[in-house]
Amino acid sequence: MRNILYSYLLAFTTVICFAQETQTETDTTQLQMNMDAVYARPFMQVGKTPVAVGGYVEANTQYFVTDGITEGFSFQMRRLTVFVSSTISKNVKFLSEIEFEDGTKEINIEFAAIDFEFDPLFNLRGGVIMNPIGAFNQNHDGPKWEFIDRPIMATQMLPATWSNVGFGFHGKKYTRNMVWAYETYLTNGFDDRIIANTENKTFLPATKLNRDRFEESNNGIPLLTSKIAVRHRKIGEIGVSHMGGVYNKFQVDGTPLDKRRRVDVWAVDFNSTLPTKTYLAGEIAFVNVDVPETYTQQFGTSQLGAYLDVVQPVWSGLLFGWDNALFNAVIRAEYVDWNQDSFIETGDAIADDIIAIVPGISLRPSNQTVIRFNYRFHSQKDLLGNPPVKTGGFQFGISSYF
Repeated sequence: MRNILYSYLLAFTTVICFAQETQTETDTTQLQMNMDAVYARPFMQVGKTPVAVGGYVEANTQYFVTDGITEGFSFQMRRLTVFVSSTISKNVKFLSEIEFEDGTKEINIEFAAIDFEFDPLFNLRGGVIMNPIGAFNQNHDGPKWEFIDRPIMATQMLPATWSNVGFGFHGKKYTRNMVWAYETYLTNGFDDRIIANTENKTFLPATKLNRDRFEESNNGIPLLTSKIAVRHRKIGEIGVSHMGGVYNKFQVDGTPLDKRRRVDVWAVDFNSTLPTKTYLAGEIAFVNVDVPETYTQQFGTSQLGAYLDVVQPVWSGLLFGWDNALFNAVIRAEYVDWNQDSFIETGDAIADDIIAIVPGISLRPSNQTVIRFNYRFHSQKDLLGNPPVKTGGFQFGISSYF
């Protein structure tokens, strides 16, 4: 698998050498809708062929202190992501997204799907699909964000970025000032790793370790993910989504092992730009898991997570030869509760939560490139609600499309 992906990257590098020097410009800060993110990227057309290529890169350094203890500076090559798209024929499009994380520690196919466009309101999509739960899982490219770390809620409660093999439909309806959209997909889904994992708690991201989900279902029951969203051309966008299905292997060769146990996720996301040009984006998600009675209370049946980003432009103009450089002041507030249950013995609430505040500044030489400086502080409690572990530190990084 890794050799194939290395070949993929080599082919991409070869192709880029023959690409036209003109690049399709995309204003990555003014997307139509979150569902359009897979196509709203800058690409380079390859000669007179129907193939276009692109990608983005992220790198950073950080220095953190946890309760007075530090491991010093760390430099990270967070990810290199490669896009290849093609208009195969009229109303038939293909797009792939391959991500190399932490050097080559992880190599993932995040998206590789064909779209058949029958009508703006009805389109068929099949292949490796990013499940449209919330906004971040769809719209996660590093250069679009003013923060170095991805939201805790999206990556440590939900399993972003979360992709599966499947099929489904999506479409839009345009009115004078509104755009209505929907997506619905049936894909392979979760497995028992969401409760049988090294985190020793209910942890949906653990199921990403199951690479078999790209070739077969864990239990033969599809995961259903659906989203509806509306965008007002002047106000912003709001979306409501649900993802749910049976996660456990309840039978083998027709022999029952357990009852069917479900995992269900609901999410609400929004973004808006105020008259002061302040950009707001946020998401809140709820998780319910049917945990077997044999598991201890540290495995929560209910989880809650949210984040809110505030981005305020403070200056724009000519800087170092960049005609439209932009400085932003930013702040993110985050909260995740991995266990909203209560102890049976005492009735006291189980803790296991984290609160984070991330102020920072960013410089954008263009819409496609960002230089970021963040200060991250978070406070995390254990199950018993003991005095929290406090972590603070500085992060500096860059991210750019190419």
